[in-house]
Amino acid sequence: MARILVLEDDPLFNETLEDFLEEEGYTVETAMDPYSALEMSYSTIFDLYLFDVNLPYESGFDLLEKLRHSGDTTPAIFLTSREDKVSLAEGFEKGADDYMKKPIDLDELGLRIQAVLRRQIRQDRMELGRYSLDTVAKTIYLEDTPLDVTNKAVDLLLLLVQAKGEVVSSEEIKSRLWAAGQQASDGSLRVYVTQLKKYFPENILNVRGVGYRWSAL
Repeated sequence: MARILVLEDDPLFNETLEDFLEEEGYTVETAMDPYSALEMSYSTIFDLYLFDVNLPYESGFDLLEKLRHSGDTTPAIFLTSREDKVSLAEGFEKGADDYMKKPIDLDELGLRIQAVLRRQIRQDRMELGRYSLDTVAKTIYLEDTPLDVTNKAVDLLLLLVQAKGEVVSSEEIKSRLWAAGQQASDGSLRVYVTQLKKYFPENILNVRGVGYRWSAL
């Protein structure tokens, strides 16, 4: 299930969002200020950002602008009490995917999150050298021939590619590929790495004692 970063400086609403999203099945991490959220975005790969606009130190707009300039394309939804169209336009100009005005209807928020995540998944095939990756069918192709690669190996490939050259720790990989309660081990992770290295021997690098990273050679 998708991992969401919630940035909201109202403690009660922050907790309400966390509880709601976890009940919906998402993995949720929360921050109360943009500096903490920025640090968390560097250490964890998220599938969606849920940002308040009016925050201490700097606005949610400013934070998303920083992330976009750094190459972070993670989808983002702004939650705000601002009513003016100028703010609405600014949010989208900074790279937002959606925008909701407070007070937030949680059921509507859930539907909007699903829609944004679906749009993210339904992108065109990724081209990876001689190979292409169908992110919907979770299939890797050499020209038009599908390769014998398991779904979890494909999930691992997506995770590494989307990290844009950053190291993804083994613990982070296991938390994303295996649901809570499932058995995840370094041995099973190595099985999926081995599957991928059969086709991408120069691209998947082992960072000893830490994890793995994708190198677009």
